[in-house]
Amino acid sequence: MSRQASGLMAWLVQRATAVYLAFFVVYLVLHFTFGAPADHAEFVAWLRQAPVAISLLLFVPVLLSHAWVGIRDVLIDYVHLLGLRMGLLMLFAFIFFASGLWAIKAIVTAGIGG
Repeated sequence: MSRQASGLMAWLVQRATAVYLAFFVVYLVLHFTFGAPADHAEFVAWLRQAPVAISLLLFVPVLLSHAWVGIRDVLIDYVHLLGLRMGLLMLFAFIFFASGLWAIKAIVTAGIGG
């Protein structure tokens, strides 16, 4: 998000992503509490279901965008040296991007290659 997108847009992104994250985490907790897979094969079969795979693939960018808005706002508010702020923003952007790619690869690999 750009500097102009702060304020209302950042607030809306945080709220929308928080709602999805909350519902999905509650679903995961309930699913693994009451219907946990007995073994790895059953877990992979659960992961290969289309609604689960799509929800997990959506979970990754939603989680990362939620974290990005929060980190970005904190850095903009509390790090006043422009060079340090830009360096930290680039570091976090790289970490989030790399983590997102790794997570999506892991989900796709588990769902396809099992």
